[in-house]
Amino acid sequence: MMPVSGNELSKMTIAEARDALRGGDVTSAELTEACLSQIEGAGALGAFVHDTPEIAREQARAADERIKAGDAPDMCGIPLGIKDLFCTRGVPSQAASRILEGFKPEYESTVSGKLLEAGAVMLGKLNMDEFAMGSSNETSVYGNAVNPWRREGDEAPLTPGGSSGGSAAAVAADLCLAATGTDTGGSIRQPAAFTGITGIKPTYGRCSRWGIVAFASSLDQAGPMTKDVRDAAIMLEAMCGHDAKDSTSADLAVPDFEAMLTGDIKGKRIGIPKEYHMDGMPAEIEALWAEGRKMLEDAGAEMVDISLPHTKYALPAYYVIAPAEASSNLARYDGVRYGHRARLAQGDGITEMYEKTRAEGFGHEVQRRVMVGTYVLSAGFYDAYYNRARKVRTLIKRDFETVFADGIDAILTPTTPSAAFGLGEMTEADPVAMYLNDVFTVTVNLAGLPGISVPAGLGSKGLPLGLQLIGRPWEEGDLLNTAYALEQAAGFVAKPQKWW
Repeated sequence: MMPVSGNELSKMTIAEARDALRGGDVTSAELTEACLSQIEGAGALGAFVHDTPEIAREQARAADERIKAGDAPDMCGIPLGIKDLFCTRGVPSQAASRILEGFKPEYESTVSGKLLEAGAVMLGKLNMDEFAMGSSNETSVYGNAVNPWRREGDEAPLTPGGSSGGSAAAVAADLCLAATGTDTGGSIRQPAAFTGITGIKPTYGRCSRWGIVAFASSLDQAGPMTKDVRDAAIMLEAMCGHDAKDSTSADLAVPDFEAMLTGDIKGKRIGIPKEYHMDGMPAEIEALWAEGRKMLEDAGAEMVDISLPHTKYALPAYYVIAPAEASSNLARYDGVRYGHRARLAQGDGITEMYEKTRAEGFGHEVQRRVMVGTYVLSAGFYDAYYNRARKVRTLIKRDFETVFADGIDAILTPTTPSAAFGLGEMTEADPVAMYLNDVFTVTVNLAGLPGISVPAGLGSKGLPLGLQLIGRPWEEGDLLNTAYALEQAAGFVAKPQKWW
């Protein structure tokens, strides 16, 4: 039965809320107050970092008038959280970094602007890894975001994944109906898997990057983080579209993604890549993958074993290309134009100002990646590392092109190599262990493809596990429909037990 009152309102999906708003069963103002009340009591999750209740109430009032007038797109009146990477006019937009402390943009990112134009309500800004660099939301200047899920019989706080950890935690804990995320190497899909929600990274260029703080420009892509696949389809459509301000934005028509959700995948050919059977992969991940394969087979799809031979080089190539682009993008944060500037000693010059500002303003993970990136771009190593990584990227992209040319419609893999791990369990002493979290997701960014994570079951300790579907470029509608069929078959309805 659809929730209709009190604290239950924030548990609604976008589709349920849309229908209730149109039917006059609830107002956007009521939905918004319910979410604001949930946010107020959820400080322990560290999900929301800049609350905007007055903006939200004003937007909800405007949405209710628009709905009454009969001029209401699907997202009208829907309360959302916005990842802190998106610039939002007049609201702190720090990318979870000290160096952008006090920065309030005079403009709105294209994606958040599209959502607001559609009548969505912004509840506030969400926690994330600093500059989107991380897989556990432990590099944020605001402190950790915490997963609303706990291991059975264990109260240790768990990571909600990263970098969109605040977005994932907020959606999973019903603090908002949905949230924006960004995905450079898995930062929508991995946290979605860790928290039992749905997250889609669209084809590179499908959503504008304008006004989103850049990490690695050839990899970054915005996408929705939602409670189910239907909601992902509704929200993605509102976020997409050509933007003249972004030279990488695709000038393609945006389909009605929700209308494509038939659940019929009879005759679809789904690839199972042998290279994703990694050494040491937990038995429960292998079992879930096998179960997902059977679910799609039972739904009428043909399962095909495929090979993506350059997969083993994806992680090293990614961790050359992404830091290289990051070191270039982050050069602009120097203490001169905006944000944090270090206090200087008598006699300090411009060089000392840059050094001290960046040492104080950037956390350790950002410093590490900037140094790696600067190294691989330096004169003596450009060809040995950066150019070689770009060639590997081309081979990875070609692997996918080959299997799609052979008639494969989508590819099924695990989303993550494990369930959510404990905060602090992967120490800074071994950053490479943390990077391995992206092993199943980075190929999709390197090839610019759409990928979606769907919650498909619970692991041995009662934590959610996700399966990833990778689609053909620009065919998000078809990918969402396959994900919808998988979601129907998996029947995942588990929610975290409230402890916060």
